Amino acid sequence: MNQPNCTHICSSYHQAIEFIGKRWMGMIIYTLLSGPKRYHEIHATIPGISDRLLTDRLNELVKAGLINKKLIDSSIKKVEYELTPNGLAFQEVIASIQKWIDLCDFEKTTIES
Repeated sequence: MNQPNCTHICSSYHQAIEFIGKRWMGMIIYTLLSGPKRYHEIHATIPGISDRLLTDRLNELVKAGLINKKLIDSSIKKVEYELTPNGLAFQEVIASIQKWIDLCDFEKTTIES
């Protein structure tokens, strides 16, 4: 296989992996793959995440253009989060990771290490 110039591609790849590899980032995206959710629904789906970290991660995902924050009721500031088309592209990535986990029996491998 012929490798392209790594200077730009490696830098972009590294940035993407670092971004998605932040604690809870993948779980938040995974949670939103099933459709729009309110803050408390996301929080309930991810045991162990703090309110502050969830808020920070949601804001990072909004800023990156991977999720939309939609105001549902302005009188009580109800908001809903949903994946953008760019965020929905993670469905294939997550499916590939799941296939790799199943193939490698990843849980068993990490427990034994």
